[in-house]
Amino acid sequence: MRIEEIRQRLAALGAKPCHERRVLRAWLAARALDSGPRLAENVLPRALRADLPALGEALGALARVRSVHPGEDGSARLLVDLADGQSVESVLLPRDGLCVSSQLGCAVGCAFCMTGRGGLLRQLTSGEILAQVVLARALRPVKKVVFMGMGEPSHNLDNVLDAITLLGLEGGIGHKNLVFSTVGDRRVFDRLPKGPVKPALAVSLHTTDPDLRAKLLPRAPRISPAELVALSEDYARATSYPIQYQWTLIEGLNDSAAELDGIVELLSGKYAVLNMIPFNRVDGLEFRRPSVERTREIAQTLHRRGILTKLRNSAGQDVEGACGQLRARALG
Repeated sequence: MRIEEIRQRLAALGAKPCHERRVLRAWLAARALDSGPRLAENVLPRALRADLPALGEALGALARVRSVHPGEDGSARLLVDLADGQSVESVLLPRDGLCVSSQLGCAVGCAFCMTGRGGLLRQLTSGEILAQVVLARALRPVKKVVFMGMGEPSHNLDNVLDAITLLGLEGGIGHKNLVFSTVGDRRVFDRLPKGPVKPALAVSLHTTDPDLRAKLLPRAPRISPAELVALSEDYARATSYPIQYQWTLIEGLNDSAAELDGIVELLSGKYAVLNMIPFNRVDGLEFRRPSVERTREIAQTLHRRGILTKLRNSAGQDVEGACGQLRARALG
């Protein structure tokens, strides 16, 4: 079910824009669909009131939590079943955040990612994306949503942008607290500035070497790191949100002095923050996580050279939380 289909159903039941907003806001807040302002102009039409139980059932069937896996860091990994029997993952993050999936699988095939190993099975609808937020809000407050779960959001652009727009306009989430993550796709830089909600942007960089990037992200669009940073910088200046560059740090692969020099050359003076994320172990992959000492040394070196660098850990490592692992264990 897509957002547009929900709107069409509401309109067919006599809903005016104020009624539509009331129902959608209640759904996104994980409340009863008839909750909200009870002013005279917001009284729901009789046909809509009669349909609310069926509508609620249809929305509830979009996704259901199969299992919850709490982490020691305050996060919780959710395995979410969809109506067709497939499953995706969401992650409740510390400080009222949520990471959602936008696809079932992924076509990019990042060499260090579990999700991409099985390829792309299908796109998630805008309703299925939003349903993950609703499920999470039934468990705890959600004030930030990042599109960094299973899938490449730019490959499901219409559904992702529809979900972002509704969350930003009716879901009570600040626009800069909606984070669109991408490996880099020119369509993103064309579409995002034109929408009513302009999310923050996270860009998977991982290396400054074009040849190595092609190996690590084999089916990502062929955009050089330099061009990718230039496109991202334009968006950062237009929105006044710094770009979050993501760098999965892998021992012996992208942690060299040459890479650090490349980072400084690319990001000096840019409106950006570099998130260094030590590789999260994935069964069957030979990549290694750098030592804590080496990771800190890299961050300190970049700081000294003028690059705002933050060390991040993938949430829920103690529950084998690399994206795709819960689903893989469930299928296995």
